[in-house]
Amino acid sequence: MVVGLTYDLKQRYLEDGYAPEDVAELDSPETIDAIDASLRSLGYETERIGNVKDLVSALASGKRWPVVFNIAEGLHGLCREAQIPALLDAYRIPYVFSDSLTMVVTLHKGLAKSVVREYGVPTADYRVVERIEDLVRVHLPFPLFIKPVGGGTGMGIDAHSIVHEPTCLQQGVERLLSLHRQPVLVETYLSGREFTVGIVGTGEHSRVVGMMEIVVDTKSDHGVYSYASKQQYLECTTYHRVEGADAVQCAEVALGAWRALGCRDGGRVDLKMDGRGKVHFLEVNPMAGLHPVDSDLPILSRMEGIDYEHLIGMIMDSAISRLDSDGEQRDTAIA
Repeated sequence: MVVGLTYDLKQRYLEDGYAPEDVAELDSPETIDAIDASLRSLGYETERIGNVKDLVSALASGKRWPVVFNIAEGLHGLCREAQIPALLDAYRIPYVFSDSLTMVVTLHKGLAKSVVREYGVPTADYRVVERIEDLVRVHLPFPLFIKPVGGGTGMGIDAHSIVHEPTCLQQGVERLLSLHRQPVLVETYLSGREFTVGIVGTGEHSRVVGMMEIVVDTKSDHGVYSYASKQQYLECTTYHRVEGADAVQCAEVALGAWRALGCRDGGRVDLKMDGRGKVHFLEVNPMAGLHPVDSDLPILSRMEGIDYEHLIGMIMDSAISRLDSDGEQRDTAIA
């Protein structure tokens, strides 16, 4: 079977003048090479397609694929992660990872929190601020945590993300609205331990493959898991396996959120404890980073003895099983 690969290369956008933080979520050639090599080792043929514009050109020229392995994050708008899935849906081409609806909902942290809360998954109280005037409707107790509603890889998060009084809240929200040109999530600050949970599978077939606690040195953005600390994680961040009752609680919350949001095949759920040790949902990454060395999902998988090729294999097994069981149309000769 031929597997098409869609992705966004970071260097391509840097050469066009984008700032490093703007393209922080995009991929390196090492990631694409590792995915490609793993798929070939698993017996698949591969064809590199590229980003959404490359996909449009390929589709217009008549190209089709039995399935596409999509890790393209997109760059513009709150529907950026949904662009390629929506295109592939239009052409009835199956693909790995979540569909366009899930990609839109999960990228918007406020929408994601509203959905998981409706399903009974614990998450901190929050408000979404679209303009500075909306702050008059924010009646949450301090301290609070603020971040762009559609950011990833710690974008917009730093030592100033924790705010303790109204003046700092207003200044912080104004800064984020101006810099990132998207709404800001304001939520109750959770002071406890932070975790990330790796999941493979879909629906009732989804399962936890590993989890780790994230500990950031207080010298780096006051211990906040920020954009800077993620870029320099070797110097300021340590990861620890989670066991016992904490692991059970993390797995329950993570799987509850994963299933509530309709996530598919593989990804990560980020969690944090409050001061009393109760685990809360933070956000989900339904298309988690797959750099073989530096990305959280491969790191936590290695902690459980799962090597990179095996991880890619589990993700593909989930996708192929899902497509077969759904009877999804695989005719790629659509004009």
